[in-house]
Amino acid sequence: MNLMEKIGLLKKEPENPSPEVAPVSVSWTETSDTISRHFHFQTDGELSVKVLNDSRPIVHKMAESVVNTFFPSGYPYSVNEGYLRYTQFRALQHFSSAALSVLSTQSLLFAAGLRHTPAQATAVSWILKDGMQHVGKLICSNLGARMDSDPKRWRVFADVLYDLGTGLEVLSPLCPQLFLEMAGLGNFAKGMATVAARATRLPIYSSFAKEGNLSDLYAKGEAISTVFNVVGLGAGILLVSTVCSSMQGKMVIGPCLSLIHVYSTYEEMRAAPVNTLNPQRTAMIIEDFLKTGKVSSPADLRYREDLLFPRRVIKEAGNVKVGRDLHKAMKPSRLDQFKEIFPEEKFVLSFGNRWTDMVLEQNASGEDALRGWLVAAYASPVAANREVEMVEEAYEKMNTMMPGLLSELRAKGWHTDRFLDGTGSRYGFF
Repeated sequence: MNLMEKIGLLKKEPENPSPEVAPVSVSWTETSDTISRHFHFQTDGELSVKVLNDSRPIVHKMAESVVNTFFPSGYPYSVNEGYLRYTQFRALQHFSSAALSVLSTQSLLFAAGLRHTPAQATAVSWILKDGMQHVGKLICSNLGARMDSDPKRWRVFADVLYDLGTGLEVLSPLCPQLFLEMAGLGNFAKGMATVAARATRLPIYSSFAKEGNLSDLYAKGEAISTVFNVVGLGAGILLVSTVCSSMQGKMVIGPCLSLIHVYSTYEEMRAAPVNTLNPQRTAMIIEDFLKTGKVSSPADLRYREDLLFPRRVIKEAGNVKVGRDLHKAMKPSRLDQFKEIFPEEKFVLSFGNRWTDMVLEQNASGEDALRGWLVAAYASPVAANREVEMVEEAYEKMNTMMPGLLSELRAKGWHTDRFLDGTGSRYGFF
C-alpha cells in the first residue's frame, strides 16, 4: 500500500457515526407519608412541580405557604447566616414605624387646624412634601460613598433621622404658630432618611444572597415590609382612637414606638454579614489573622462591628488609619523615600506615635489595602532609628503570608477586588 492510499484511509469517516442524542424530558414522583409530588424536567431545563396528594394538617400547609410567600426559594439553604433574625427585626421595625406614622399624621392635622383653604393647602403641600423633603434627599444623595463603606451604620442613622422628623410632627400641635416650620423640618429629616434607607438596601440584601438570588430576596423582603406596614397602620389607628387620643398619650407611646423602631433596625443590621472590605472590617480581619492565624468570615465579624464609632483604630492590627489627605499624612521627603523602596505598591505608610496613616492610590483594590495593612501590622511599633529596616522586613513577611490570606478570604466569601473607604482621600501621580 502506497502513501496516498494510507492517507485516503485516514480521511475516511467511520461507517457508523454515533447519532446525535436528542434532548428528552425527565419526570419522577416522590412520595412520603403525608404528601406526594410529581417532578417534571422540561427539555429546556425548566423544572415543574405538581402536588398529587397532600394529607398534611392545615397548619403545616399554612406554614409552608407563609415560608413560600415571605422567604426566598430554597430557604434556609439559599441565604447566608443571620437572615431569619434580620427578617424578624425587619418586620418589627416596619410595624413600629407604621404605627408611629399614624400618630404623627394625626398630630399634623390637629396642628394645621384642619383648615382646607386652597392657599394653605398649596403652601403645606409644597413645603412639606415637594420642598423640604426634596432638599433633604438632595443633601443626603451626596453621601453615597460613605453609605457604600458603612451601609449598616447609615441604615441605623436613617431610622434615627426618620424618628426625629416624626417626633417634630407629633409635637407640632404644641406650637401651632410654628406648624409649617416644625413640619417642614420633620419632612427634611424624613427626606434624608428615605435616601439613606434606600441607598443601603442593596448592600444589605447582597450580603444574604447565596445563590445569585438577589431579586428573590428583594421581592420577599418587600412582601414582609408591606404586610407589617399594613398591620402597623392598623395598630396606629387603634392607638390614636384610644390611649393616644390626647397629646399626653402621644408623648408616652411615641417614644416607646421610636425606641422599638430604632432597636429593631440596630438588630437587623447586626445580623447582616456584609462581605465587602472597609477600614473597620479589614482591621478586624488582620487582627484575627495575626492572633490566631485564621481568617474570619463575614458571619464571624457581624456582631463585633461597631455601628456607632466604626473609625476607631485597632492596636493589634497596627493602629492603621485610612483616608487622611496625603499632605497631612506624610511629608514629601517621606513619600519619595517610601516609593523608592516599594515602587510597585499602591499604598504609602506613615508611622506616627498614636497611629499609622495609610493612603491608597486612586485605583487601589482591597488586595492592595490588605497588603498595606499587613506591612503596618508587622512593622508596628516602629523604632525611629530602624524604620526603613523594619518596614522592609515587614514587607518580606507580608509577601510570604499574603497568598494564603487571600485564598482564605475568597473561600470565606469576602470581596477583595475593591476597598470601600467612604470619602477617604486617595492619591495619584500624573
